[in-house]
Amino acid sequence: MSKTYALTGLSDRIASLDWRGIAAALDAHGCAVVNGLVAADVCAELTATYDVEDRFRSRIVMASHGFGRGEYKYFAYPLPPVVGELRASLYPPLATIAGHWNETMGIAVRYPSTLDEFLERCHRAGQTKPTPLVLRYGEGDYNCLHQDVYGEHLFPIQATVLLAAPGGDFTGGEFVLTEQRPRMQSRASSHFTSTGVPDGTGARGSASGATRARSASARRARWCTATRRSRSSPARSRRCCSAPIRSSRA
Repeated sequence: MSKTYALTGLSDRIASLDWRGIAAALDAHGCAVVNGLVAADVCAELTATYDVEDRFRSRIVMASHGFGRGEYKYFAYPLPPVVGELRASLYPPLATIAGHWNETMGIAVRYPSTLDEFLERCHRAGQTKPTPLVLRYGEGDYNCLHQDVYGEHLFPIQATVLLAAPGGDFTGGEFVLTEQRPRMQSRASSHFTSTGVPDGTGARGSASGATRARSASARRARWCTATRRSRSSPARSRRCCSAPIRSSRA
């Protein structure tokens, strides 16, 4: 299969997703899972690029910054074709969802209809560095709870693609999301588990879309802001990789 055909197929697959259902899941839970979005051979190819230094602009060792254990690298321009296609194809429907949230919460910010227009806005503000990255975890590695927030212009929804196969390539390493809810205790959810779950979120190539802040029903007000943080639990064996696909900053 040619790369051009594979990318065309990826774009078509994203366009044909149940975006009404994805929007409903994001509204209700702050995250949504799409199974098998990226083919296993493409995931393996992205994983293999990790040791090709000129594909990346920087490397972060998480223990050095108190972020956890493990490491990640930010891609340099030009982005790998599949990463660029994921960003360009996921952005328009997600921008519609994010714009609806802002309208509901009375926030004036609106998002352009295309990724190129949003990137132009970021670049005018001096936000020129690409933010898609690849995370690599070894046995015992983990990521602390955090939010990815960069610069004046940011996009509130982030997609993460699991590049390794749970139960085969690694065990442990669950993708954990927590949500701070107004006047309520925080709520946590776990995804990409290695033990198997009914909704099938343990597949390589699955994508999880998580929000930084969204509109949510409240008891005394119709809408309020619910804030989410993400982390990974410790990997118990072998190695796992994931690729957050970001639109914010550049």
